[in-house]
Amino acid sequence: MVLNVIVCGGGQVGSTIAEYLSHEEANVTLVDIDPAIIKKINETQDIRAVQGHACLPDVLWRADARNADMVIAVTSDDEVNIVSCQVAHSLFDVKTKIARLRNRSYLNEQYSDLFTENHIPIDVLISPEQEVADAIIMRLKVPGASDVVSLARGKVFLLGIYCYEDCPLVNTALGQLDELFPELQMKTIGIMRDEKIIWPTEDAQFLEGDNVYTLVAREHIDRVMEAFGHYEKRARRLIIAGGG
Repeated sequence: MVLNVIVCGGGQVGSTIAEYLSHEEANVTLVDIDPAIIKKINETQDIRAVQGHACLPDVLWRADARNADMVIAVTSDDEVNIVSCQVAHSLFDVKTKIARLRNRSYLNEQYSDLFTENHIPIDVLISPEQEVADAIIMRLKVPGASDVVSLARGKVFLLGIYCYEDCPLVNTALGQLDELFPELQMKTIGIMRDEKIIWPTEDAQFLEGDNVYTLVAREHIDRVMEAFGHYEKRARRLIIAGGG
C-alpha cells in the first residue's frame, strides 16, 4: 500500500522530509506559500508541490487531503501547523497528524490535554529545541556514550558505546559476557562496523572501532561503561552559548 503524505512547509526540514519520503516510494505533496520554493521543488524533485497557506481548506483540498494518510506540518509558524492539523482532521478525516511546535507554552505539561482527539487532534508533537536539549542532557548523564536513548520511563537505556584500542572487551565474544559480568543487566542488540550494521550472535566479537548498541538497566549504566573502558567523569561546570 502506497502512503499518501502532505508535508506543510517547504523549508529545510519540510523539503528534507518530503525528499526522504519520496525516496521511500510514498506519494508526497508539499505545500508552501513561497512560489520560489514551489518552483524549485517542481524542477528538482519527484514531488508534487502546491502553493498556498497550508492551513487553508481550499489549499489542502488542492493538495488532495481527502485522500491523504498523513499530514506533517513543519512550517515556521506554530499556529499554522496547529490549524493545518485541525483542518486536515475536521474536514478531510486525515488519520495521522504530526506538527512541529517551537513555543514552549504549547509543550507545558499543565496543558497536556490540549492536543488530544477531543480538542486539537495532533498525534505527534515535535519540538526541535526540546529534542536537542534532551539529547544534550542524556549525553551529560552518560559521558563517553556516543548515543543515549531513555526507554521505559527511564528504567532502561539504549547506549551507543565506542570501542577504542584499549577497550577491555575487544576480541571478546558476545557469548562470554554473561560469564564475565553475570550481575549486569545488559543486552547487545547491534554493532555498527565500517558504517554497516552487524546483528549480534553468540560468536560475534567486539573489534576496535566498533560502535556497540546495547540495552542497559539504569542502575548498571556506570558499570557497563567501565566494562568497555570508559571512565569519563560527568560534567559539573557548563557554559551555554546562546540564550534561546
